[in-house]
Amino acid sequence: MASARNDHDNAADPKSPDDGTPSNTEKDPSEWTTGDEPMTGAQASYLKTLSEEAKEEFDPSLNKADASRRIDELQNKTGRGKQS
Repeated sequence: MASARNDHDNAADPKSPDDGTPSNTEKDPSEWTTGDEPMTGAQASYLKTLSEEAKEEFDPSLNKADASRRIDELQNKTGRGKQS
């Protein structure tokens, strides 16, 4: 009979990040190992939307890290960003 998984099973799973590993939402884009790669399709789509709302030009040449920073910037400008 198979046993039910619980939170302690993550320790045995090499694919699960440990509690000390920050997620990409917490990690500074300058520290991303893939930050120099072209932005993802999702980033481009969201950035286009934010750029239109902010009445700012969309730059399709941004890499992942720069796109992430630009998204944060435009979220704050448009009011879509987190309120700190």
